Amino acid sequence: MMGSSIAVSLLLSGHPIIAIAPIKGEKEKANLHIRKLFRYCDKSGLLSKSIPAYLSSLHITEDFYELKSCELIIECVVENREIKRQVYERVEKIVSRDAIIATNTSAIPISILQQDLTFPERFIGIHWAEPAYGTRFMEIVNGSNSLPLYANWVYELAHEWDKEPTLLKKDIRGFITNRLMYAEFREAFFLEKCGITTFEDVDKAMRYDAGSWMTFMGLFERMDYIGLDDFKVIFEAVFPDLHNGDGVPEIMEYLVNKEARGTQDGMGVYQYTKEEAESWEESFAKFNKDIYRLATEFLEERNYSENEFLERNK
Repeated sequence: MMGSSIAVSLLLSGHPIIAIAPIKGEKEKANLHIRKLFRYCDKSGLLSKSIPAYLSSLHITEDFYELKSCELIIECVVENREIKRQVYERVEKIVSRDAIIATNTSAIPISILQQDLTFPERFIGIHWAEPAYGTRFMEIVNGSNSLPLYANWVYELAHEWDKEPTLLKKDIRGFITNRLMYAEFREAFFLEKCGITTFEDVDKAMRYDAGSWMTFMGLFERMDYIGLDDFKVIFEAVFPDLHNGDGVPEIMEYLVNKEARGTQDGMGVYQYTKEEAESWEESFAKFNKDIYRLATEFLEERNYSENEFLERNK
C-alpha cells in the first residue's frame, strides 16, 4: 500500500518512477492500486494533466537491474531487517556510488539498518505518511553514519513534492511523529484495559479534540495559544499518573496472532464488512482532499502574516 502511495506522490511531482515489484502477483496488484489512487487524486483536484500522462512516467518491473540510472531509491518493504538487508544488497550492486538509498521504515532505527550497507554514509530515512500524495508530512532522518549532505539534498527536494519536511539530525527510534503517537497508543490501551473507557470513546476524544485543531497548529503552538500557566499545573498533576509500561497490550498480541489486518480483511480492534472497509477508503480519500486544502490555505495565510510582521518590525 505504502509503496504505491509514494509512487503516486512522486509521479505527481513530475518524476519518472521505476517501481520494483519482486513478489509474484505484486506487479499486477500495484498497477491496479496505483490507478485507483490516481482516480482519488483526480476527484481531489490534485491532477494538472490526464491520468495516462502521469502513468506514462511509471515503469513497474520485477528486475532490480532497471534501477541502475536512479539517483534516489526508496525502500518500503515489510519491517523485517533481514528482508531489508537483502534488498539493500541487491540495490547496491546495481546503482551508482552516488545514488541515495533511503528507507520508509517507522520501526527500525536508521543507524541499525545502515550497518547492512557497503556505503552506509549515503543511507537515510524518508518517512512518509499515508496517503503519501495527500499529506504535507515528511520526516527525513540521518543515521549515525549518514553524511548530512544526502539528507539535506532530499530535504530541499521534498519541498518540490509539496511537503513541509522535518529534518532529524540524530537518529532515534520512532523518529518524532511515531514516538508521540505511540505514547498516545500506550495510554489509550491502558485506559481501556482498566475499564475507564472504551476504544470507541478514545477514538471520539481524539477525533473531536486534537482532531479539531492539529492541522492548524502543533503542540507547542497550542500551548502558546491557550496559555502556559495552565499547562504547568496540568503537567504537575497528570504526568505522575500516566502509564509507563513497556509491554505489548494483550489485545494486540491476540490480534496479531490471529493475523488480523484491520480494514484489509475486516478483522481488527473493530470488525468491518467488505462494504464498510471500502467505505472507509473512499471517505478517507475525500477527507484528505479537504485537509490538504485547508493545511495549504492556512499555511499560506500564516506565512503571509509572519512576513508582514517581520516587515513591520525591521
